[in-house]
Order: sequence, then structure tokens, then C-alpha cells
Amino acid sequence: MGVARSPPSTSGAVIKWVGFVTAIWVQAIAGNNYTFSNYSVALKSILDLNQVQLNNLSVAKDVGKAFGLVAGFASDYLPAWLILLIGSLEGFLGYGAQWLVLSQRIRPLPYWQMCIFLCMGGNSTTWMNTAVLVTCMRNFRRNRGPVVGILKGYIGLSTAIFTDLCTALFASSPSSFVLMLTLIPGIVCVTSMIFLRPVPCSADEREENEEAQSFSTFNVIAIIVAVYLLAFDITGNHGIVLSRIFAGFLLVLLAAPLVVPLKLFIRERCSRGEPLIPYFLTWNSANRQLQDIEKQPVREPLLTNVEEAKGEENPEISVQAKAESRSTEPPPSQSESTENQIVCSPNPPRIGEDHTIFQAIQKFDFWLLFFAFLCGVGTGMAVINNMGQIGLAMGYVDVSMFVSLISIWGFFGRIGAGSISEHFIRRAFLDLYGWQPRNYL
Repeated sequence: MGVARSPPSTSGAVIKWVGFVTAIWVQAIAGNNYTFSNYSVALKSILDLNQVQLNNLSVAKDVGKAFGLVAGFASDYLPAWLILLIGSLEGFLGYGAQWLVLSQRIRPLPYWQMCIFLCMGGNSTTWMNTAVLVTCMRNFRRNRGPVVGILKGYIGLSTAIFTDLCTALFASSPSSFVLMLTLIPGIVCVTSMIFLRPVPCSADEREENEEAQSFSTFNVIAIIVAVYLLAFDITGNHGIVLSRIFAGFLLVLLAAPLVVPLKLFIRERCSRGEPLIPYFLTWNSANRQLQDIEKQPVREPLLTNVEEAKGEENPEISVQAKAESRSTEPPPSQSESTENQIVCSPNPPRIGEDHTIFQAIQKFDFWLLFFAFLCGVGTGMAVINNMGQIGLAMGYVDVSMFVSLISIWGFFGRIGAGSISEHFIRRAFLDLYGWQPRNYL
């Protein structure tokens, strides 16, 4: 048994969407693992490193992401706000130490200490990603493809957002850039800690269709942000005034997703003939209601079978399906029944249901994804980490534009993969084994 599937109240639905918007903001600042090239040259000079030592620092940063398994374990026991708090504090310590070194406020730290701090900075994003992805996939269980596509797309954009903001405000100063990585994620995570919480997902087809329309709006806004950043990168140098205007309008575009919960709030209040202002007087009561929901154990899986979802909406279908499954199953013998009671109770989770890590490693799908990521992701990270050295070898002193362009085109790949894969899985019944090879082609 899971959380009650009753339709969320108006305040609950609004806060669910506000929580998703804050999750977008978290993802928009959680891609700092891809920004190493923006300050690697300065770090190499201050620490007096050779190229091999610099590469090892980038490896230490990436190793931090490998410890993301800890955040996954913690998500089973800790609330989302605490996971965000851990990630923001770890990032503050990791990037704060790097900023002190780059700004020369302290003497250069020993090499092994720098490896630890870069590892902490890399690991901090795994806590943020885990908190927002797990919570949002449970809140929007029937639109998980667009949810993952949008959130991972903004991670792709985060490097371009940081890079272009630093270029516009601080003229690509490495120490100012790392200071942004130190402070901004913590501020955004505190905002998300207030609103990001488990809320009942859509209860009928009408709400599901409304969610799909809202996700289309988020996709359009994200594409506008990407095109805006791309235009800033390819138009060359800008003056101080234009750069400040660019930075201000970029912040407006990042706040634009708030139109979705605002539209929902106004429509619901107007349909009931209630004034808008008194709603804020009941905000505390809405928060108490959602806190009561949080106290209930969330046992429903992140992914569920489509037939089961339909059965939940129509109990007659569910009863009929169960009766048919019983009639088609051969009656077990007495020895088989006893063996099943001893060995197979409780039944192992099926594909699409929540797994523990020990259950997951027994599945072929887990190892398929593991080796796909192992072989397909490392090459891109190697290029991104060494973009600073590649740019210097080609005669470019400032490689921030190339780092930003990689981020923008990565965004289009991420946001497209979520929507396109969901379309083929739902409409063309293409499973993981058919979609994964097409992804790498």
C-alpha cells in the first residue's frame, strides 16, 4: 500500500509545481562538474602542476561523482530537504577551498588536499541530483520521461549559465567563477528545500493531460534559454552595459517557469470564485497538510506498469486482470508451493519497481546500463575536462565560449532524449534494448 491516490488539493498542486520549478533551478546550478576547464589553467599555474597532475585533479573531481551511490542509499531514509542541505554544504566546502587558493587568499594547499576538495565538489552535485530526481519522478509518475528530460537538460545548460554570467559580470575571472560555484548552489538549494516535497501525483486522465501540456511549456522555456545563451556566445565581445542587460534578462528567463504554477493557482481560484490574496493567509495550513503527507511512508515505486496504473483508476479492470492471471497460471504442486513460500517470499521486484542496490545488481538491465555508461560517457568527460588545454594549444587564451557551446548542445541532446524516448516507448512500444543502440548512434 502506498500514499493515497486522491487528487491533490489546490494548494498541494500549486506547491507541487513550485517544487518542480525549484528543482529546475537546482539542476540549472548543479552542472559544475563540467566547468573545470574554465579555471583549470589558472589552477595549473598557481599550484605549479604539470599536465599529468592536472589530469589527476580532474579525475579526482570525477571520482566524487562515483560516490553518488551514497546519496542514493541516503534517499531511502532521509527527506529531500536534508539531502539538498548535505549537497550544498559539501559543495560550499569543496569549491570554497578552491576559491581561497585561486584568489590567493591562502597559500596553495598540498596536492592531496586539493584532490580531496575537488572530489567533494564533484560529489556535492550527486546529492542535489538525487533529491530532485527522486522527488519529481514520484510527484509526476506518469510523465517521468519529460521530467527527466527537462531536469537533465537544465544540468546541461548549467555550465553555459555559469560561464556566460561570469563572462558578463566578471570578465571571465577564474576566481570569481569559482566563487559563484561556491555561493549560488547553496542559495538555490535553500529555496528548493522549502518547496520540494512529496505530493500525490495526478489521479485521472484530465490531470495527466494538463501535466503534459505544462511540461511542453517548460520545454519551450528551456529552449528559449538555450537559444538566448547561444546568441550571446556567437555574437562576440559585448560592452559592460549590454553584458549587464544580458545577465538581468537571463535571470528573468530562469524565473519564467513560475508561470505554470501561477497560472494553475489563478485558474483554480477564479473557478471557485475566491479572491487571490486570502490564499496567502492559508499558506501555513497548506504547509501543515503537506507535512502530514510527508509523514506517511512512500512505498509506491518510481516506475509502475501501465496496466497496473489503469487498474488503479478502474477497479473492475484490475479485478478482471487478476482473475485472468489466476486462471491462466497452472496450479502448483505441493512441493513447489512449499519451496516458493520458503525461497521466493517476498517476491523480487519487477522491472519498473523500486529496487535495492543488491536487487538491482542481479538484473541484466542494470549491467546493460552500467556498461553503456562506462563506455559511452567517459570520452565526453575527457574532452570537457581538457578543453582549457586544447584551447591553449589552438591559440585561444579564453576557452569559456567553447565550454558554453558544449553545454548548450549537450542540453539539446538531453532534453530531446527524454521526450523522444518517452514517445517511442509509449507509442511504438520500443523497449530499452531497442532504444539504447539508437541513442549511441
